[in-house]
Amino acid sequence: MLVLKKSRRIGLVIGALLPAATSAHVFGQPYTLPVPFSMYAYGAMAALLFSFIVVGLFAAAPALGRLAPVRVVFTAFADGIPSRMTVGSACSVFLLVLCIVSGLIGTQNAFANFNMTFFWIFFVLGLPYAVALLGDFYAPVNPWKALASWVESTSGMAFSGRLRYPTGLGYAPALLLYMTFIWLELFGQLGPRGLSLALLGYTMINLLGAYAFGRDLWFRHGEFFGVLLHLMGKISPWSRPWGVEQPSSGGRQRHWRLPFTALADESASHVTLVLFLLFMLSSTAFDGLHSTLPWANVFWKNIYPDIAPWFTPAPGQQYLLSTKLYYLWQYGSLLLSPLVYLLFFAGFMWAVKVFSRTTLSTRDLVLRFAMSLLPIAFVYHVTHYYTLLLSQGGQLFKLISDPFGYGWNLFGTAKLVIQPMMLDVELIWHTQVALILLGHIAGVYLAHVEALRSFGSPRRAALSQLPMLALMMVFTNFGLWILSMPLAGGN
Repeated sequence: MLVLKKSRRIGLVIGALLPAATSAHVFGQPYTLPVPFSMYAYGAMAALLFSFIVVGLFAAAPALGRLAPVRVVFTAFADGIPSRMTVGSACSVFLLVLCIVSGLIGTQNAFANFNMTFFWIFFVLGLPYAVALLGDFYAPVNPWKALASWVESTSGMAFSGRLRYPTGLGYAPALLLYMTFIWLELFGQLGPRGLSLALLGYTMINLLGAYAFGRDLWFRHGEFFGVLLHLMGKISPWSRPWGVEQPSSGGRQRHWRLPFTALADESASHVTLVLFLLFMLSSTAFDGLHSTLPWANVFWKNIYPDIAPWFTPAPGQQYLLSTKLYYLWQYGSLLLSPLVYLLFFAGFMWAVKVFSRTTLSTRDLVLRFAMSLLPIAFVYHVTHYYTLLLSQGGQLFKLISDPFGYGWNLFGTAKLVIQPMMLDVELIWHTQVALILLGHIAGVYLAHVEALRSFGSPRRAALSQLPMLALMMVFTNFGLWILSMPLAGGN
């Protein structure tokens, strides 16, 4: 149970599917760190300071350059038949349909239904890691985009956009859908049928969005899995886009690069994309924090005593009212978290502006430096959830033979006894510390590269990065502190 103690998010959603994770919530066992937390904090800050000095001395603004123009090889359907639909697209649509159907007509035992394990463990957790390693292979096989192409070709409706997409809207649809998804994940308590209904609703939203605003535009700004995985793909060392045809070249093509370096060639195009990035950070931090004792005490000791006199519940309803107020506090905290992070980040960008004496506005700096936060968001995600992928991922080999829980054994794997991969707790903690530190060092490097480009001289760039170094130190110790917190029993 201790191995899954840190993997909080999915445990709250899947419920009975992951008894180890939910048991950890119930018992709220504290975790005794191998050495005092202060030693980790000081060590992490020293490592960040050292990396800041090394980067400041040796880093230069690389001329990474954007990839040459590419031509997408993903055609629509003709006469209702997928004429050039890739095998990957067909498989992704099949898996989406299987997830929906298995939840609707299959067993409601979350242990035995295919859709719970496949969606939450492999799609939500495993796919971002695979994309971060191999590049954005999701884009050319996006099942919702493939369905939109099929509907367009079979119905005769042109998905070219009936409405003009407001320029100021940016990535707001993807952000709102992402926030809704995380709310459902943390608080929805979806079973197999509930998950299927949610996937059906998301499918309809994507089809309507593509019809209203155009397929390409909607899937660039509205389908949040696509936005999320596109960002994750920038981490990858694989430089050649998936599902595209490279222009012919007489020289050798380079397909590999250092991880994270593609982020040094990009800036956020809209403040809503910055909020999307910050929600990747804040939602993971909230997931780790919201079930801890310190977070519970914030409400019960500091907020509830002040607001309780405002309400006069009926006799016997005090507990019900206090519980509702607590969950409203949780919901509001989650939804406001990216705005809090934005104010925090903008404050440090204002300090960067002061230190660098640049004429760029704080808003411009927020857009320019936002991508340096993506490595941090990625390692936060990995440190919180990778143990869950290791311990529960093997169950899919059993479920694929009996996706509906009817007692089938289609591929001869339904009777397999698969032992969860359980890691030593100290190994997990040290891995988490190393990953968090690695992500922040990558953020320091990317921020310094952007500073060299934005401010010109190495001296101004180094001065401008003092606030960014402080920001990285705050994020590092906050992330480690959350991972070390005891859980609040029964929360």
